[in-house]
Amino acid sequence: CNKEHNVPTFADETDPKRHEIKWIWQAPYHGAFPGNEQEHAREDLEHKQVTVLCNHCENPPCVRVCPTKATYRRPDGIVMMDFHRCIGCRFCMAGCPYGSRSFNWRDPRAGLPAKVPNPAYPTRMKGVVEKCTFCSELLDKDLPPACVAACTEKLLVFGDLQDAASEVRALLKEHFTIRRKPNLGTQPQVYYIV
Repeated sequence: CNKEHNVPTFADETDPKRHEIKWIWQAPYHGAFPGNEQEHAREDLEHKQVTVLCNHCENPPCVRVCPTKATYRRPDGIVMMDFHRCIGCRFCMAGCPYGSRSFNWRDPRAGLPAKVPNPAYPTRMKGVVEKCTFCSELLDKDLPPACVAACTEKLLVFGDLQDAASEVRALLKEHFTIRRKPNLGTQPQVYYIV
């Protein structure tokens, strides 16, 4: 993901998370799924790290609060970010209950190597918000998102939830799944098999 989208890494010894740009990251199980605590839960969940990303909600609050429509929802349900329309107000960050957005406090190009991993991906500027887009540029070429393609263990699966014959729907039928903060009414479209 980071290579596909030229996600910068900034070295800050005083506070490593201060300028962190994240599209996909690890979070503690209880931080990822607050409100799902159970008195007699499996002990391995207590220390489990979960891969989290934008939930591409059916009812995304980030879209409603964006004054410039830089955040919008595509017809296929993917919540997008237009770097060029973003004015850096961070309303979308305040609206997102999942912490799935990052703000470029510093020039993103400063956190990249001299030769960017993917010169085809657009450069964004300091002062804009960014997030996971499910690699819409790859999806438009009928390719899977970079995180799914890179996961050889098939721990990440992408597909059309509306297609009853899709691999995603088969997995949802076969396994117990949870979503992040479904009680908020955002209708997250990312499911986790636990």
